[in-house]
Amino acid sequence: MSDYETLRIDTSHSVMTVTLSNPPINLETDAMMADLDRLVTFLEGDLETKVVVFRSDTPGYFMAHFDIAPGPTRILPPLGAPPMHGVLHTRISHLDQVTIGELRGRARGGGSELLLALDMRFASRETALIGQPEIILGLHAGAGGTARLVQLMGRGRAFEAALSGLDYDADTAERYGWINRALPDTEIRDFVDRLARRIASFPASGIASVKSIINRTSSISSSVLSEDSVRFWREIQLPEVQERLAWMLANGGQTRGPMEDDLATNLARFPEKL
Repeated sequence: MSDYETLRIDTSHSVMTVTLSNPPINLETDAMMADLDRLVTFLEGDLETKVVVFRSDTPGYFMAHFDIAPGPTRILPPLGAPPMHGVLHTRISHLDQVTIGELRGRARGGGSELLLALDMRFASRETALIGQPEIILGLHAGAGGTARLVQLMGRGRAFEAALSGLDYDADTAERYGWINRALPDTEIRDFVDRLARRIASFPASGIASVKSIINRTSSISSSVLSEDSVRFWREIQLPEVQERLAWMLANGGQTRGPMEDDLATNLARFPEKL
């Protein structure tokens, strides 16, 4: 469990802590997706772990977003087939273990979608920012994020979050239902650890029943998730989208600096030179 390139794994008393570690901004690269895929495969057969906590050791970032740098066509799936990151998030949402996200710093695009696939999300009141900026590039959140926003916050607020492309602070995200609750930065880690240990101290049979019933009650249809992914991969090949992606990279995207620090504001400046 120690040979991951972008993750650190620690397990104690049936609680696994997964630390995202892919500096400088925890980009959702192919390497990170491969690591997450291996982790999920392990968890799907793991009878010992009851709770999995996801957090980051990269200051300012939980996870930036999906990696677009080498050119999105490098991982185009066959027509009609869902891409890896969409399937991966669905598998995470179906794990038997309880999954908890601890959000410090920024989580945008794929970072937000990873959090949305988890069972619970807690965010730092002082540092957390969460958003789906894909619309500014001509895309939508294509790894289940759009559907899960509707599920968590309702139709009107999902439209706002998905179409504004803006960052949301922890207090607003809590009101909207994007996260469970906002907590002071000095308290969030202890709170999440205590909750994880408390849940893990209960019999596995009860935890499994709660997850099964809640997942069956709130599941998103596979046809919706499939259409979500197919639309995303059609969109990303459009010339106007490719132009905006190239402009983002040319102006500091995917590096630590002004573009990524305030992505929603800076993407909306297209086609200016930053």
